[in-house]
Amino acid sequence: MKPILEAIPLGEQKSIHGFCFDKKDFETPWHFHPQHELTYIEESVGTKFIGDYVGGYQPGELVLLRSNLPHCWKNNSTQGGNSKSFVVQWNPGIFPEVPELASLHQLLKASSKGLIFDKEAVKLLIPKLKSLPDLSGQQLYIQLLSILSGLSSANYSTLSAASFTEDIPSEYGSRMAKIHDFVGENFGRKIYLKELAELVNLSEQSFSRFFTKMMGRPFFAFLNEYRVNHTARLLVDTEASISDIAFSCGYESLPFFHKKFNEAFGISPAKYRKKHVTCSGHYLD
Repeated sequence: MKPILEAIPLGEQKSIHGFCFDKKDFETPWHFHPQHELTYIEESVGTKFIGDYVGGYQPGELVLLRSNLPHCWKNNSTQGGNSKSFVVQWNPGIFPEVPELASLHQLLKASSKGLIFDKEAVKLLIPKLKSLPDLSGQQLYIQLLSILSGLSSANYSTLSAASFTEDIPSEYGSRMAKIHDFVGENFGRKIYLKELAELVNLSEQSFSRFFTKMMGRPFFAFLNEYRVNHTARLLVDTEASISDIAFSCGYESLPFFHKKFNEAFGISPAKYRKKHVTCSGHYLD
């Protein structure tokens, strides 16, 4: 199990790290680090976990995370092509507390819950972000400052209900990483609380308290969010029937699936598929 605290190669000689990730899978587990992070998803679809938030992601998303906010992206195992993102991480405190940067610091404060930006509002900033891996020194600093200044006036939505401003214990992070991995591998079948409790060496009651404390709701509420977001992706990306999708994602009852899907998206699975397939230009039933 990889440690929850991600080591980022920054020190006295470097305060900003920009890079492009381009592999089959997003490999980093649920983790946190003392640096702020801005991530742009170029390719891949799947599920993102930001603090206590769980929801789908798709290409074109730009997410800003304040330091110490636990997060990870899990791509769908059935996707074609690679998982590609452009990421920049930087040490807190590199931008001075001056009146001219007040909006930037307000943005960073708000990002303790994770921020996802309106795609149209940030369209012109994406080429700047994608240039960061090729820059260094003062050019890198100035370009990052320019991007954050632009984002400070862009529309965004918050993701996590809770703020994370302090380090979480390493032991807690390792447990959550194991849980996320287990859910990703087993959500298509019935999962028992006893399995999770044994996985992280806790009693069932202790596991329930631990999970609710970390994620802000009971485990099975989280599991349903994971499943329903996965079904939403499959409705758009595959031609499988609605019933086959529901059963493959662990739902044992179609009425229950339809109820939970409507609660999550405010629309039936069939209407969701028709709406998003028509908009994306994919197949039509």
